[in-house]
Amino acid sequence: MERQSPLFTVFVYAAALLLAAIILAPILWLFVMSISSAADLSAKPLNWWPEEIDLSRYRLLLSTIENSAGAAFTASLFNSLKVAGMATLAAIAVAMPAAWAVSRTSNVSWSLYAVIATYMLPPVALAVPLYMGLAYLGLLNSVFGLALVYLTILAPFTTWLLKSGFDSIPKEIESAAMIDGARLDQILRLITLPLAAPVMATSALFAFLLAWDEFFYALLFTSDLRAKTLTVAISDLAGGRVSDYGLIATAGVLAALPPVLIGLVMQRALISGLTSGGVKG
Repeated sequence: MERQSPLFTVFVYAAALLLAAIILAPILWLFVMSISSAADLSAKPLNWWPEEIDLSRYRLLLSTIENSAGAAFTASLFNSLKVAGMATLAAIAVAMPAAWAVSRTSNVSWSLYAVIATYMLPPVALAVPLYMGLAYLGLLNSVFGLALVYLTILAPFTTWLLKSGFDSIPKEIESAAMIDGARLDQILRLITLPLAAPVMATSALFAFLLAWDEFFYALLFTSDLRAKTLTVAISDLAGGRVSDYGLIATAGVLAALPPVLIGLVMQRALISGLTSGGVKG
C-alpha cells in the first residue's frame, strides 16, 4: 500500500478542521445567542460567551400556556412536522413508480426533464394559480392544502433522485425474476425497492428538509395557528418594532433539532440499506 507523506496528512486534517469550523461556527454562535442575556448581546466589546447562562427563552418557547408565544411556537412546530411528513410520504409514493418507469423506459425520459424544467420558474409565478386552486377546493389555511402544494415541489425532485438509484440496478436482475414467473409487484417489492433503499432514504431526507425549510408558500397560504408553519412563526418573532435576537436564535436552535434527529435516523437507514444490498462473492 502506498504511504502518504506526513505533510499531506496534516493538510487533509487541517482542511477538514477548517471546513468543520466554517460550517459549525454559525450554529455554535446561534446557540450562544440563545443562552445569552440581553445585556450580553448588546455589550461592547461583544462577549463571546455569556457571563450568566439564561435558559428563560427555552422555557418561554416550550411552554403550553394558552395565547402565549410558546403555544404559538409549539403549534407551528407540530404543523411543520405534519406538513413536511405528509408531503414527504406522498412525494416518495408518487416518485417511486414514476422514477422506475422513466428509468426502464428511455422513450419517456423527456417527461421527467420537462417537469424538472418547472423549477426554472420563480415561486411567485405559481403563487396565483396555486392560491386560486386551494381557494376553490377550500384548502386555504389548511395543513393538508399546504402539504399538497409542497407535493408539487417535492415530487419532481424525488423522482429525479430515485431515477439515479434505479438506473444503477441492472435490468437483467428484473428480467431474470420475470422469467422465473415473478409478477411486476413482486419484482418491485422483493428486488428493486430493497436494492434502491439507500437512495430512497436519501430522497426522503432531502424532501423532508425542503418541506421543513419552505417559507414563501407557507407565508402566502396560511394565516393562523391552524396551519402556520415554523418558518413563518420565526419570522413573526422578528416582525415587531423591537426584536429579541436571543429569542429568534432560540427558535432557530429548536427548529433545527427535528431535522438533525431525523437525519441521524435516516443515516442509520442508509447504512442498513447499503449493507442489505451487498452481494457475497
